[in-house]
Amino acid sequence: MPKQKFYSNLYFQVLVGIALGVVLGFVAPERAVMMRPLGDGFIKLVKMLIAPVVFTTVVVGIAQMGEMKDVGRIGLRAIVYFEAVSLLALAIGLAVVTVMKPGSGVGFDPATADLSSIAAYTATAQRASGPVEFVLGIIPDTIVGAFARGDVLQVLLFSVLIGVALLLMGERANRLVEIVAVASDALFVVVGIVMRLAPIGAFGAMAFTVGRYGIGSLVSLGHLVAAVYVACLCFIFLGLGAIATLTGFNLLKFLKYIGEEILIVVGTASSESVLPRLMAKLEYLGCAKPVVGLVVPAGYSFNLDGTAVYMTMAALFIAQASNVDLTLAQEFGILALLMVTSKGAAAVTGSGFVTLAATLAAFPAIPVAGLTLLLGVDRFMSEARAITNLIGNAVATMAIARWDGALDLDRARRILDGQPAQDVQVEAVMVTYVQGR
Repeated sequence: MPKQKFYSNLYFQVLVGIALGVVLGFVAPERAVMMRPLGDGFIKLVKMLIAPVVFTTVVVGIAQMGEMKDVGRIGLRAIVYFEAVSLLALAIGLAVVTVMKPGSGVGFDPATADLSSIAAYTATAQRASGPVEFVLGIIPDTIVGAFARGDVLQVLLFSVLIGVALLLMGERANRLVEIVAVASDALFVVVGIVMRLAPIGAFGAMAFTVGRYGIGSLVSLGHLVAAVYVACLCFIFLGLGAIATLTGFNLLKFLKYIGEEILIVVGTASSESVLPRLMAKLEYLGCAKPVVGLVVPAGYSFNLDGTAVYMTMAALFIAQASNVDLTLAQEFGILALLMVTSKGAAAVTGSGFVTLAATLAAFPAIPVAGLTLLLGVDRFMSEARAITNLIGNAVATMAIARWDGALDLDRARRILDGQPAQDVQVEAVMVTYVQGR
C-alpha cells in the first residue's frame, strides 16, 4: 500500500483545525463564537452512534464468551480497578493543590459574589440525585428511552442483559449474534465516515472557546489552570505510567497510538467524542471484545480520573481563596465525598462543574459562592479533564484485559512499535477503520 500523504492524515487535519480555531478566536472573536454549531454538530453526530455501538459491541462480546462467570469476573475487576485508580487521582490532586497553593492570596469574599452567574449550576446541583437515585437511574424506564437519551449506563445495562440471554441460549442464538456482529461492523464504518469531520468539529469548538472566553480570564487565575495541568500530567505519567509498565506496554508509544483521539478531545473538550473510535482501536490492539465492550462504556461514568483530579483541586482552591483553613480530617472528608460524587459526572463538557456544585453544597465548610471564581477558566481546564479521562479509560481497558488474561500483549507491542500484526486475524472492517485505508 502506498504511503499516506501527511496532509490526508486525520492527526494532521485535526491539528490544523485546532490551530485555525485558535487564530480565528484571537483575530475575530465575535465571528469565532458563531462557529460553535460546527463543534456541537460534530459531537452530536458521534453521540448519535454511541448507544448502538455500545449495544452491538457488548452483545456480541458477551454472547461469544464461554461462560456466565466470565461476565461477572470482568465486571468485578473493573470496579476494583476504578475505585483504586480514582482514589489515586484524588490523592494526586490533593497533593498538588496543597503544594502549589493556587488559591493563596486571592482574598475572595463570598458575601460579595454575584450568585446569579452560577444560579443555573447550583439549581441543577440541588436536583442532583443521591447515591440511591443514581443507582436506580441506571435502570431505564423503557428500552427505547435509554437509546433515545443516549444514556451510556442504561444502554450498557440492557446490552449486558441481552448478551447474557444470547449466551444462555447457546447455538440457537448464533444467527442473531452474527447479524448483530455485522451491524457492529457497519456502525464502525459509519463512525469512520463521521470522524472525517473531526477537523471541522475541532475548529468550531476551539474557535468558540477562544472567542468566547479569550485569555483575559487565564491571566487572573493562571496559577489554578497551571496547577490542574500539572496534576493531570503527574497522574498520567506517574500513576498511569506505572500501571502501563506493570501491564507490560510502553505508555509513550500507547499515547502516540491514540494521538488522533487525544487531539480530537483537545479540540472538542469532550472525551465522549471519541468513545466509538477508542473501542475499535483497543480491540484492534489486542484487547478482547468483551473487555472493551464492558470496561470502556462503564469507565465513562465510573472512571473519570481527570474529573476526580479537577474536583479535588477546585474545591481546595476555593477554600484557599476564601481563607478557609481545612483540617486534615476535613480534607479526607471531602476526598471521601468526591469518591462518590465524581462517579455521577458524565464525560461531556460542563458536567464536572455541576457535580462540583453538588459536592460543595453537601460540604458547608467551603462556600458554594466560590464557584464564581471558576466560571471564566473552567472551559480551559475541561481539556485537561477530558484528555485525562480518555487516557485513563484506555489504560484501564489494557490493564483489566491483561489482568483477565484477555490481552494479546505480543500483538499490542508489535502494533505500538509500528509493525504489522500478522499472527492474529482481525476483521477486515476493523483494520480498514483503524488504519484509515
